Amino acid sequence: SKREIKMRKLDSTKVRPLKSEQLLHIEDHDFALRPGFGGSPIPVGIDVQVESIDSISEVDMDFTMTLYLRHYWKDERLSFRSNKNKSMTFDGRLIKKIWVPDVFFVHSKRSFIHDTTVENIMLRVYPDGNVLFSLRITVSAMCFMDFSRFPLDTQNCSLELESYAYNEDDLMLYWKHGNKSLSTDEHISLSQFFIEEFSASSGLAFYSSTGWYNRLFINFALRRHIFFFVLQSYFPAMLMVMLSWVSFWIDRRAVPARVSLGITTVLTMSTIMTGVSASMPQVSYIKAVDVYLWISFLFVFLSVIEYAAVNYLTTIEERKQLKKRGKASGMYSMDAVQAMAFDGCFHDTDVDMDLSPFPEPCEESETRASQTNISSADTPRLKRKRSLKGNVGRIILQNNHVIDTYSRIIFPSVYIVFNFFYWGLYI
Repeated sequence: SKREIKMRKLDSTKVRPLKSEQLLHIEDHDFALRPGFGGSPIPVGIDVQVESIDSISEVDMDFTMTLYLRHYWKDERLSFRSNKNKSMTFDGRLIKKIWVPDVFFVHSKRSFIHDTTVENIMLRVYPDGNVLFSLRITVSAMCFMDFSRFPLDTQNCSLELESYAYNEDDLMLYWKHGNKSLSTDEHISLSQFFIEEFSASSGLAFYSSTGWYNRLFINFALRRHIFFFVLQSYFPAMLMVMLSWVSFWIDRRAVPARVSLGITTVLTMSTIMTGVSASMPQVSYIKAVDVYLWISFLFVFLSVIEYAAVNYLTTIEERKQLKKRGKASGMYSMDAVQAMAFDGCFHDTDVDMDLSPFPEPCEESETRASQTNISSADTPRLKRKRSLKGNVGRIILQNNHVIDTYSRIIFPSVYIVFNFFYWGLYI
């Protein structure tokens, strides 16, 4: 009646269907059910184009990837008449009114669909009911990494796709074009890794409460750049080890020089090890870089222990010599180097020193010598300096301990052998 028609026009709750919805007969079907409900599983083809790998995090053991995810299936309920057999393309507003596959990323931590300037969603429907559904997604997913060979390692990661609600009895996921279903951008590059390969594979996943599900894998292998770690870790460690060997050529009586050099190299090695550990996850196994740094630290530490042994044996040896040279008057005869180590003053020849509990300072003894030997006051100091320079090499060789002699050969040889086996094992 005219009254009913008028009431329908005045009812604001009734929304007139869009032209596209009328053409696709959306109002005539229940799209809460999958296509072919009750029959054989619906095949859904997938292809992926990887736009970029944004980051790889060793600490969080994950990676972030941006990709185009495309779904292909056939829904006869969306078929329509077309004289030119052309498809129709829609944006994301139609997605909420039809059935789409519920594909999700297994082991994903966070993901989102890009929405600038609008949601990056495309839906294309063909006259025979074939559907293309495309999304632009950024996803962060777990990558189970093994750092036992770090930083000489190769990591194998994968992004896994699966239907959340429909098991293999209702939905069959497959790669649309086989191995060619996965494509990558030519300009993909990472700061710390070489991307060795991309590959696509498929499998099944079982859940005890819901059954078997089809699962697709995007596999890629990452090989780490070694040059960065050579500059930041390995090369400084090598320099510190070689620097610790300098003490083997320093006079064994130069206690402050050799001790300070040993402590400096030990502290520097500790700093290098701490810096490497801070940028890595706290794993319970030993990494390859840990082996190298700890062995290097051991060489530096042993060089300090080596001088402790030299100093101890030198002290015992000198005490024995002093006892043998002891005189009844309490005076002991020392050579120039021993006298200098005892009182801190330079002596050109062998001297007799009084080893009383309170030896006179060298300044007072020099003053007394200058007063008693006024005639020798004109002796130039240059003569003394020349004498010292001429005897430095001889003094160092004469006062070289046998342990230092062997250490100059053993330490470098063993370290070279260690480097040979280390790089041969891990590369």
